[in-house]
Amino acid sequence: MNMYKLLEKTAQTWPDDIFIVREGIKYRDFVGMVKQRAGSLAAIGVKPGDVIGILSHNIMEYPLTMFAVWYLGGKVLQLDTNLTPFEYDNMARLTDCHLVVAEKSFFYKAADFKFYDIQAKDGPADPDLKPAPVESLDIATLSFTSGSTGIPKIVPLSHYNLTECAASLIDMKEFIGNGDILYGFLPLYHIFGFAIGMCATLNYGAGVLLQPTVSPKDILEDFKTFRPHIIPAVPRVFELFRAKIIDGMKQKKVWDVARVVLKYNKVLRAGGLGWLVDRIQRPVLEVFGGRARLLIAGGAATKPEVETFYTNLGLNFIQGYGLTETVGPICISYPCEAREPFSIGGTITNNEFEIREKNADGVGVLWLRGHQVFGGYMNNPDANAEAFDERGFFNTGDLVSVDKNGELHFRGRKKQIIVLDSGKNVYPDELEGLFIEIPGVKNVAVFEHGVKGKTVAYGVFQVEEGMTMKELAAAVAAMNKKVASYKWVTHFAITTDELPQTSTKKVKHHVVRENLMAGDYPIRKE
Repeated sequence: MNMYKLLEKTAQTWPDDIFIVREGIKYRDFVGMVKQRAGSLAAIGVKPGDVIGILSHNIMEYPLTMFAVWYLGGKVLQLDTNLTPFEYDNMARLTDCHLVVAEKSFFYKAADFKFYDIQAKDGPADPDLKPAPVESLDIATLSFTSGSTGIPKIVPLSHYNLTECAASLIDMKEFIGNGDILYGFLPLYHIFGFAIGMCATLNYGAGVLLQPTVSPKDILEDFKTFRPHIIPAVPRVFELFRAKIIDGMKQKKVWDVARVVLKYNKVLRAGGLGWLVDRIQRPVLEVFGGRARLLIAGGAATKPEVETFYTNLGLNFIQGYGLTETVGPICISYPCEAREPFSIGGTITNNEFEIREKNADGVGVLWLRGHQVFGGYMNNPDANAEAFDERGFFNTGDLVSVDKNGELHFRGRKKQIIVLDSGKNVYPDELEGLFIEIPGVKNVAVFEHGVKGKTVAYGVFQVEEGMTMKELAAAVAAMNKKVASYKWVTHFAITTDELPQTSTKKVKHHVVRENLMAGDYPIRKE
């Protein structure tokens, strides 16, 4: 099996079902378009084994080009749209990429590769051009996971990895079905967006509604027009929607009542007051189009109150966990009545985990093995020696614990642990989850830093205009009291500028720390 064969299999099973929703393209028609695009690429010299970059937002031509490259036996280099020409040049050089298929807005004068317009019109399919013989262990995609300079970590994912991800997502059959519409505004160059938008859809014969922007106006219009069934997003997006919904209710002076009704919705329904629950839930669900039944969070840990909010609205809420190295979601939580915070469930079909180096609290490092785990970083033996053990388990570097039900719970990233001079460990994720609840705080980064010769947990707070250092200090002091004193953040800086983030809205802690050391943020004086 390879990705093109998987597409053909899906098209044979559900030929008249819609794959690309916005343009209304059926599976069987998409296969024909792939053959046309393959002919166009072959005509300019693309051949088996070539590395072809794709640099584009989420438009129909993105998956069209991916499958055409695979049809020809090539490898797809996934390029983040937020980088610079210097980075693209380096990434192409390191992967021996000589052609980048891109939107014209990204074109520039590159020394080592040529651009090809991703929206160029294709001619008729060449009847003599047949799918290249691609083995399951051949490389399908290449992604950079640690920057593009120095000695980067380049992740090659095989066709086997990708098709097994599609197969293992059968574990979600209770929530996803044939003909469903999955919302696709997460970038396809990011593994979460790719796994859900491509692998899940192919497995179920579902459709993907690609959205090239992250404009709230465009997203809400899509919800109204296309009424998706499944909405994947990073937790921050779900937090923003929750905040807007609650603010709207507060303006209408109904939040105090709504909060109680949502919390006790099942009790009220059992008592014959379902009409009251519907009166609160229905207008909110209409914001998502009225057909949404499943929200999938990934890319970071979701706050328990966010998951609870959507569950009380009558939606299924799933937390996925994974890395580029595991084709994204290798762990999935399931809806649950009473769940401990930050559950990521357990590994899905044909994958397994071990927890090593546990501390007294049962928190240890998560190691993974299975069909979705990649075979090793490209041309980086040192990184591979560190990442894999002799049994083929991969060290994620992430910290987890396991509860009595066997569910894993995300506890932070080992590489971000703050080790105090006392030897005690502080987990930034825990503190950031507290501080983000402070009114006026829009984002926060907590990291290890040296102050007057001591190692401390340091915070940089992105706040709303008008919030003073004095107000923030009082709020931080109040939040500090919720955790053990050794975890307290007493040294911090403040800014109204947006903190540097990745494409999935995770704060770049190392960049924030560099900015702090460069004097970019006003510092609280003791």
